[in-house]
Amino acid sequence: MPENTSGPTDTAPTNLLLSSNKVDSTKVASRDGDSLGSVHSFMVNKRTGEVTYAVLSLGGFLGMGKSYYPLPFELLSYDHVADGYIVTVDRRLLEGGPSWSNNAPDFNQAYADRVSNYYGVAPQDLSLT
Repeated sequence: MPENTSGPTDTAPTNLLLSSNKVDSTKVASRDGDSLGSVHSFMVNKRTGEVTYAVLSLGGFLGMGKSYYPLPFELLSYDHVADGYIVTVDRRLLEGGPSWSNNAPDFNQAYADRVSNYYGVAPQDLSLT
């Protein structure tokens, strides 16, 4: 029997899933359609395999001066028409939230609680047991 060499590629889009290699630089916009920035990374829960936070990259020019904002993933929705994420919080609230520009914080339970409290969502248990 001949070998099937026409299998799916790494970059083939699907209806529901987004390949991890496509996440970086996915557009992020406000509810009003204003461009906010892009996804820098996702924080994945090691126990459940679910995305818990999206780290958004905002601002900057030519890679300099960017700020990174962790946002509970439940506050984003995917718009397949715009091929990007829509943030359900106001831009001013987002820009006033926990962030960093040079050195990422230790994303431990205390920091996760700070992010959750700021956005008024249920805290996530990040313990490994």
